[in-house]
Amino acid sequence: MSAAMSAASRAGSGLRRVALGVVLFGVLATGCAGAAESAPDGPRASTVTPTAPTPASAATPAGTLLVADFDADTVTFVDPARGPVGSVRVGTAPYGLVVGKDGRAWVATAEGVALVDTRTRTSLGRIPYRTKADGPATMGEYRAGGMGIALAPDGSRVYVGVNVPGGRGVLEVIDARARKVVDSVAVGRRPFDVDVSADGREVYATGHDSYDVTAVRTDTLRARRMEVAPYGTEGGLGSWLKPHYAAVRPSDGRLLLPFEGERLAVLDPRTGRVTVEPMTANTHQHGTALTPDGTLLVVGTGPVTGDDDEASLTIRTPSGAERVVPLDGPHEDVTVSRDGRTAYVTGGFTREGGWDGITAVDLDSGSTRKLPAGVRPLGVAVLG
Repeated sequence: MSAAMSAASRAGSGLRRVALGVVLFGVLATGCAGAAESAPDGPRASTVTPTAPTPASAATPAGTLLVADFDADTVTFVDPARGPVGSVRVGTAPYGLVVGKDGRAWVATAEGVALVDTRTRTSLGRIPYRTKADGPATMGEYRAGGMGIALAPDGSRVYVGVNVPGGRGVLEVIDARARKVVDSVAVGRRPFDVDVSADGREVYATGHDSYDVTAVRTDTLRARRMEVAPYGTEGGLGSWLKPHYAAVRPSDGRLLLPFEGERLAVLDPRTGRVTVEPMTANTHQHGTALTPDGTLLVVGTGPVTGDDDEASLTIRTPSGAERVVPLDGPHEDVTVSRDGRTAYVTGGFTREGGWDGITAVDLDSGSTRKLPAGVRPLGVAVLG
């Protein structure tokens, strides 16, 4: 879809997508739109051998990448020039991760939130969820357990969105010092992403299957549901047109949620009001990140309906000007180097598919290069 496509054409495309999403749900009930997925019996074998603790004299260098291996039970450390340099076991199907200023990584898995010392590449154990799900920990997009995860600005609390298949999700609050769950509150269905306001007063859980963002006050746990559905909610679970990931804009605290490369929903969490800005990529979109200068990066996963374009990375300036960089194959999440010059886009994909690597994108030139990285890598962070 070109940037000159009329609003009427985009609306028509949206209606066609909803209709097709309903058909796909009724026939296949698979992928991002559906509510069940056949999962393998256990984690895929890791191609990276878990490492022994790193000697103090050889601490993990700054700039190393850390990825969550969604088809295994590990996180993998990746040299951005050479590829994997080691891994640590954390628990089944790790999804999101976040790294604190102290170098500790918190990883949302199907079994609990794992804690890893990234400087020495050692496991510090796993914190079980308060929310209980029936059956054993499994793999796949619809598995129970942690999805989005975020850290309070002062590092005192960890917030993780826990998926409860068939029901509402739960935001669990972990005391980082005590390393235990201390509170929980119901949020939307399948909380793909969790973000925190700059002042730490609110947490935002993006509910994929309920078309919403739940804002939770961190002092009282009072929750407010805010619908984010620029295409409407017609099609329900069978629609592809649902929110996935968000980025909190530092300049005004608004949440930026991309949809289909066509629409950027801008949510004001103070009022719940959503405004929509046009986008140009025409592809199913997932991961988001902001560069230090406020440029928005959005991952296009590739086609999920017949008229989608291939995978891409949208580079959107604060003024709304966009460049779309083509990517080879499905991708899921994105982070940016400390200097803001390189984006790292993970090759895993929440739906079946993806590949075991990362694409590095030079944000000035748009040039790309691939490097191996773990096992269907999803969440990603740059170590400081």
